[in-house]
Amino acid sequence: MTVAVTIDSPTPDIGPQWDDLVRRASSNAFMNPAALAAACEMNFAKIRMLLAWEIVGVSRKLVGVWALQLRKLAPFWPMVLEALPYNYAFLSSPIVDPDFADAVMAAFLAAIEQTPLLPNVVSLKSFDAESCAYAAMMKLLIGRGGQHLILSETARPCVTREFGVKRAGSTRKKLRQDWNRLSALGAVEIVNDRTPAAVERAFETFLAMEKASWKGEQGTALLSDPRDAAFVRRLLHHLAVRGDASVAVLRINGEAIAAQVLMYCGPSAYTWKTAYDAKFAKYSPGTLLIDRVTEQLFAGPDIMQIDSCAAEESFMAQLWAGRRTMVDMLIDIGPGKSLDYRMEAGRQLGYQGLRDLRDRLRNRHAARPNARPHHDAA
Repeated sequence: MTVAVTIDSPTPDIGPQWDDLVRRASSNAFMNPAALAAACEMNFAKIRMLLAWEIVGVSRKLVGVWALQLRKLAPFWPMVLEALPYNYAFLSSPIVDPDFADAVMAAFLAAIEQTPLLPNVVSLKSFDAESCAYAAMMKLLIGRGGQHLILSETARPCVTREFGVKRAGSTRKKLRQDWNRLSALGAVEIVNDRTPAAVERAFETFLAMEKASWKGEQGTALLSDPRDAAFVRRLLHHLAVRGDASVAVLRINGEAIAAQVLMYCGPSAYTWKTAYDAKFAKYSPGTLLIDRVTEQLFAGPDIMQIDSCAAEESFMAQLWAGRRTMVDMLIDIGPGKSLDYRMEAGRQLGYQGLRDLRDRLRNRHAARPNARPHHDAA
């Protein structure tokens, strides 16, 4: 068996091979070629796409995809490969056929090391530590004495058909009460139309709702930055054309009160972004929408698991008992411990320390009697 790697700029031309791969391999909606093409078209990220091929005679089969962006923070700072291919991506793991995991990861790392224009220092944020790619990569790094630094380990809420939906308890009771109280106001419906035109209309509803929320007040809504807004519109357009994105909307008497942006990859769905109308906050509309959408997705034949794209302390954790271990780490593919690696490790450790301090201060504030409550939706 021979596995060869090509390094290309993102292109949607591998669509059929991609579709075949994600049916039998690990999943990552953020590395969909259509999404990567949107980032490049908008000059939103400088991406290199690593494609691993099983070569048999004159034929070849796609067995791995890994998209990484070239990142340079300052003129005199070292170039780093970032495995989150663009901002607003929440998973950095490559898509790897499990039958070829060891060979594909070895070929990926070798291709990076042997390509002069690619840095050997790779930042892996939100990497699936339970994936076959992670096991294969760690075996390679340890075997060759490669440098790696695990910065954090977290548990991401997730759910599968077989496990994770909380069927009983106080959360389930509150959801029933909230749904009944909301239904008393009028006709309640959930619409998740996956036709491209409907997706784009619903996405505009989501963007406006998010801008009107606390995120708009804080300047973190997608519409707060014209460049970000242009990119995500192109991103959703490209994915919707392929049937790989939708926006589920919760309506009361025809009025949208919550919206959930979803992405799809093989048998997996991703709850990417959520927004809701603050006027209906007491009914927990974002939580209700996620709960009902989970039921709808699992009622169909295609989706087997859902990734929350959220932190463990998010409201998703109240709905789903499933957890997926995620790591943030830094690796040096080259021999020894390079200066570039030392500099980036110091920067990331410093940033991690500041973020931990921020979280402690936030938790202290949240513990105060009159602190602002947690938001229903991310």
